[in-house]
Amino acid sequence: MNTVLFVIFGLKITAWKLVGYSGGFLFTSRWLVQALASRKAGRPTLPLLFWYMSILGSTLLLTYFIFGKNDGVGILTNAFPLALACYNLFLELTHHKHPPTVGGAGEAPAEVV
Repeated sequence: MNTVLFVIFGLKITAWKLVGYSGGFLFTSRWLVQALASRKAGRPTLPLLFWYMSILGSTLLLTYFIFGKNDGVGILTNAFPLALACYNLFLELTHHKHPPTVGGAGEAPAEVV
């Protein structure tokens, strides 16, 4: 994986660097997805694709920093966002399974019209 695949503008590209670049691209481009979804909705919103891109991008970056570069700073800076993205995706998916409630805990679910 550390064999140079090709050289672009003097940069030596290896398979590990392609993993890292792919992760960085996904993690960064999720904001474009968010901006387009917000524009379409007419209000700030975070689509499910945002969380999937966060998880995949963080996983690729974490893989690169663990196995490709062995960089503790990169590992820490990508492990935390990965955990938060997984948690937020879990909340988003479980939130839509349960109907909204009126008032506080223990009250009957609101009727969906």
